[in-house]
This record gives sequence, structure tokens and C-alpha cells, in this order.
Amino acid sequence: MADDWRNGGFGLYVHWPFCEAKCPYCDFNSHVSRNINQKQWLDAYLSELHRSAAETPDRVLNTIFFGGGTPSLMEPDTVAAVIEESRALWHPANDMEITLEANPGSVEAGRFAAYRDAGVNRISMGVQALNDKDLRRLGRIHSVAEARAAFDIARSCFDRVSFDLIYARQHQTLEAWRAELTEALSMAIDHLSLYQLTIEEGTAFGDRYAIGKLRGLPEDDSAADMYLATQEICEAHGLPAYEVSNHARPGAESQHNLIYWRYGDYVGIGPGAHGRITKNGRKLATETYLSPNAWLTAVDTGSGEKERTLLSTQDQANEYLMMGLRITDGLDIDRFNRLADHPLPEDKLSDLIEFGMIEQSGGRLFATSNGRAVLNAVIRELLG
Repeated sequence: MADDWRNGGFGLYVHWPFCEAKCPYCDFNSHVSRNINQKQWLDAYLSELHRSAAETPDRVLNTIFFGGGTPSLMEPDTVAAVIEESRALWHPANDMEITLEANPGSVEAGRFAAYRDAGVNRISMGVQALNDKDLRRLGRIHSVAEARAAFDIARSCFDRVSFDLIYARQHQTLEAWRAELTEALSMAIDHLSLYQLTIEEGTAFGDRYAIGKLRGLPEDDSAADMYLATQEICEAHGLPAYEVSNHARPGAESQHNLIYWRYGDYVGIGPGAHGRITKNGRKLATETYLSPNAWLTAVDTGSGEKERTLLSTQDQANEYLMMGLRITDGLDIDRFNRLADHPLPEDKLSDLIEFGMIEQSGGRLFATSNGRAVLNAVIRELLG
């Protein structure tokens, strides 16, 4: 099983933890800071890159993903140095995908051109809504006009541009979502990430919801109708779902995220970043310190990692199942069986096939469109 990760590839995730403002729905590790020492952060990233590369030598690096937070607040020189060092430490794939997340309020033409010149070849933009009232409700600091302008700038600099939208928002109707999604698809895009609003504990929305002050959220049936409409509309526009929340024209899928879903290896550096690396034939889950200052201090002592966990082959099989069923490609049944050292229960497979939740074909297991709509329940049944 030492080379199992090769089935998914190898990527690098770089977490930039800072934002201009904290969105009320966000449970990511993001912080607001007015004074950021870019040199200090670059030195820490480079130190972590060298430590990680020593543990994963001679790898072909397929992807780099700058996530956050708001990575478009990073100086282009910082991004360029991370990319340059990564290319030197690993073997860069000829078609390496390098993605940077951007918020519409933090970009302008010169900055995007500088990211392109640094080596970034894909932008993922956090638009979230094409409605100014809803953008304000979501705590976003940009307007629809600013989002459209930023998108146009991105398209002029990059061949590949994705953006995110959130649906099942407060007071949103099915008809309004259908119109908004159709408008988004008219913007000549090749990739969309479409997420249902979830209320997470520890967020401002979570606190309001707990005391009954987050009103107008759609009922479960309405949210399910929006999900089904999303699949229908995107497919009709040539952007079918290739993952539960992600839609792309064929060939425009996010290669970095596919490494996660195909259960490859990835190094995670930066505060709160997670990783999965195979070392000496053993798969390890890595986790870094959440606090930016704690992470910087830890890096100064030799490693930004807070802990690492040895994953049993059963743990790996379970993670592979949970990830693989998210994508329309599904998972390789033989690969699962090798990891788990036992097959999935035939009775549960038969029941789920009969209910139209999963399918088997060509040695692969897939969740159907109906199954992906209730994927957590399907996974619980198979792993229960």
C-alpha cells in the first residue's frame, strides 16, 4: 500500500489566514489583522516547504493551491517566492495547476497580472451572491458591480477562472435562485462552486440562529429543490456536476481538489492547514496550529505541525470512500478492498442500489444524483 497515494496525485496547500473582514457564516481559520509582516510570513512558508519536501522527496508536484482567508491579500512577490521554491524542491508537473483564491474587493488589474506573472494559472473567486442585499446579509464587503469588474479583470489575465456562490440564503426563493444561477452561467465561466448555506457553531450566524434571530432560512424541502434545480440548470448549460458542490465544463475541473477526492497525498502548510502524506509506506494525517502567532512561533522552533496521526488501512479505506463518493467518477472497488482488507457489505450495497442511491459499473462504485443529494446518509449506511 506504500504507493496508494499515486492513484490520486500529489499537491501542496498553502493557507493564508488573513481577511479584511470576518464573514458571519464562515467557520474557516481566518483572522482580521491590519499589520501583516509579509517577509516574516514568507520566511515561515519557505521553512515549512523545506521541512515538508525532506519528508516527500522525489515527488512530482501536480498542484499548488493558495487558500484562506483571502490569499489575494498576499503580496505577489510572496506568492512568486513560494511557487519558485516549490518548483525547486519537488519535480513540477508539466501541466501543474496553481490556484489562488481571491475576494472581489481585494483585487485590481495590476495585482492580478502580477499573480499571473508569479506563476498562478487559475483563480477561484469568492463572489457568493449576485444580489447586493444578500451580499450585505452575508457580510461581504464587495458589491455585485465590484464582483463583476473583478471577474472581468480575472478573465483578462487568466484562462481559468472559477467563482463561488452560496444558495439557500435568507428569504431566497427557488425562482430567485434559478434566475441568479442562470445569470452566473451567462458570464462565460468554465467552473462554478455552489454551496448550500450551512449554519455552523462558533460563527456569528450560528450564534444568531441559536437565539432565534436568523430568520428566513429556507425549509429543508425548499433547499433540496434548490439543489436539484442547480444540477438541472448547470447540466443544461454544459457545466455538469463532477462533485457534490462543483460544476465544470469537461476538462476544467479543479485538479487540486480532485487530489483530495481521489485520495492522493497533499502537504498542508500555514495555520490550520491539514495534510495527508505517505512516509515510509505509512499514511499520516497532519494538522498545524490554528493561531497565526502560535504557528509562526512553532515554525521558528522547527515545525508548524501541531500533531500527526498514523492512519490505519481501515481509516484510509473509510476516508477514500467518503471522498470518492463525492465525485461522479466514484471510487475503485478493488482499491477500497485492498485498503480495508475486506469488501463492502453486500447486503447494504444491494439495498442502496435498489433504492437508486448508488450504482456499480466497470469495477467502480458511484453515488447516483439522488444519492449525492443525501450523501452523508449513504456513507453512514455503508460504514455503519
